[in-house]
Amino acid sequence: MQCLLNDFRNDVGAINIIYKSLQKDRDQADISDLIRQLHEAMDGAIASQGLPQKEDHTVYDISSIDFDLLRREFERSPAKKTTVQNLKQIIENKLAKLLAQNPLRTNFQQHYEEIVAAYNSEKDQQTIEHSFNVLIKFVEALSEEEHRAAREGLNAETLAIFDLIKKPNLVKKEIERIKAISKDLLATLKSEKLGIENWREKESTRDAVQIAIRNFLWDDRTGLPVALYDESEVIAKAEEVYKHIFTAYPTLPSPIYS
Repeated sequence: MQCLLNDFRNDVGAINIIYKSLQKDRDQADISDLIRQLHEAMDGAIASQGLPQKEDHTVYDISSIDFDLLRREFERSPAKKTTVQNLKQIIENKLAKLLAQNPLRTNFQQHYEEIVAAYNSEKDQQTIEHSFNVLIKFVEALSEEEHRAAREGLNAETLAIFDLIKKPNLVKKEIERIKAISKDLLATLKSEKLGIENWREKESTRDAVQIAIRNFLWDDRTGLPVALYDESEVIAKAEEVYKHIFTAYPTLPSPIYS
């Protein structure tokens, strides 16, 4: 079906932009680098006044970051606008990666855009300080989201599938069943379909992946519980999963998750 390629051309273009961004982004320049920059800014200010420089340039890992310390360092920083801009860049890189890995994280993008719009509307000292605190809270939320897969007993890849096929108001037993389906579906696709070279470029292989997803989710043995999902829901979920697979798995392993 030629229309499939047209349907997803925009998705492919967007994800290619993300790939290029991630290839040249500042993954190494995470929050720990921002703290280092704050320390250096403070050191420069102290040195310019002829006072002794402090020697502690501790680099903090993002997984154990002390956000209260970061706030205190910001309060003492003489370069608050620069710090906010650097923090925005770090967030945008992190957000691009999280969005690429899971299409249902658009609420984080919307929230971030609201924060930036508020910051851009007025950049007086009070607004800058407020924006920094709001951005730090946003970073904390991103960190929580980044670790949600582990809390769910999944990895980032299967979490995306799980989020796409789950539905509200499921009980614990049903949730565990949906998690198992997510793992099995992705493992099946990887072993049978996604390893085909340039599978997205041929109509026959695209159709094969789409049909495999639909059949898997429809099958009584492997698929979504018939007591919870009707036919239209299965078809809709299969389409959502296919769109994600098409975007995230141009090759194996996926460049988004590697």
